[in-house]
Amino acid sequence: MAELVQAWLDCRRNKRQSASAQAFEADAERNLCALRAEMLGGSYQPGRSICFVVTRPKPREVWAADFRDRIVHHLLYNKVAPRFHASFIAASCACIPGRGTLYAAQHLAHDIRSITQNWSRPAFYLKCDLANFFVAIDKQVLAQQLAARITEPWWLALARLVLLHDPRANVDVRSSPALLAQVAPHKSLFNAPTDVGLPIGNLSSQFFANVYLDALDQFAKHQIRARRYVRYVDDFILLHESAQWLNDAHARINAFLPERLHARLNPKKTVLQPIARGIDFVGHVIKPWQHTTRPRTMRTALRRLEVMPAADVHTAGNSYLGLVRQTENSHQDQVAIARALLKRGHAVDGGLTRAFRSRQAAPTSK
Repeated sequence: MAELVQAWLDCRRNKRQSASAQAFEADAERNLCALRAEMLGGSYQPGRSICFVVTRPKPREVWAADFRDRIVHHLLYNKVAPRFHASFIAASCACIPGRGTLYAAQHLAHDIRSITQNWSRPAFYLKCDLANFFVAIDKQVLAQQLAARITEPWWLALARLVLLHDPRANVDVRSSPALLAQVAPHKSLFNAPTDVGLPIGNLSSQFFANVYLDALDQFAKHQIRARRYVRYVDDFILLHESAQWLNDAHARINAFLPERLHARLNPKKTVLQPIARGIDFVGHVIKPWQHTTRPRTMRTALRRLEVMPAADVHTAGNSYLGLVRQTENSHQDQVAIARALLKRGHAVDGGLTRAFRSRQAAPTSK
């Protein structure tokens, strides 16, 4: 029960204002006891999911499990994730504590400085990502990977239940047919075979994706022997002094993925170039002696700050200021965001690190 309570506390963090979280919390003790009884009795089954479409940066489906099912996802993650994390390579990022986009960008920047000897020698990079990644994940391959590390029968059964559940069987679609039609057919979970594809949006899917691609990480490090390699979800980069070596590595990875994971690379997003031209990765652009935020991210931020409701500008502005400060050469980006905030009537401190609410936007006390 203590593990279930902790999973509930983890699940409701930053989600307490949602209707499903409040409905569960209204009678939390009774609901947790009922969920525990179902799980121990073997009658637990995942409930209805919500599906909607987001359009930025491009149209894609997002699937949100029912709140009580998200508690189960956290319960499973808390129990089994540490044993998987212990075996992941240091260059595996995303959905691992302390290894977000900033960690990935810093890891890559360190490798770049190392291989170029602080930008004094030429080198090359190979950047790849997988085609239709989440929609194309083979659940049977993933089930075998989970079984190799989860030895307790009850926990393995729970992992398989979460993995093999098909959310399309019971779904509340919250987007219009016109918006759903904007999602490319090959990127829609609705069009995937029954034993293929994970719903984007659940903690379990993010964790399962890392388990799935650990095989690629181990192949890159121990078979190809890539000394400088970093992966964030399905985007990964290899660095080497020789372009020919990277071409050979690409061919080996291209053969490994279909054979081992039933996956394939996206040829349109495969890039082999000199590092000196700059590398765009996880929202960062790393060039010789320059580390900045991706220009497209800045354009989106400035456009949103211009048109978003006044009540949201303060929070969004501070978020964007925090985002651009992650890069080493962020002063011009901080200035641009500060100017956008000043136009909306907000003040910014002298260090361009924090925005303050305007008098008009400040909440009134009752």
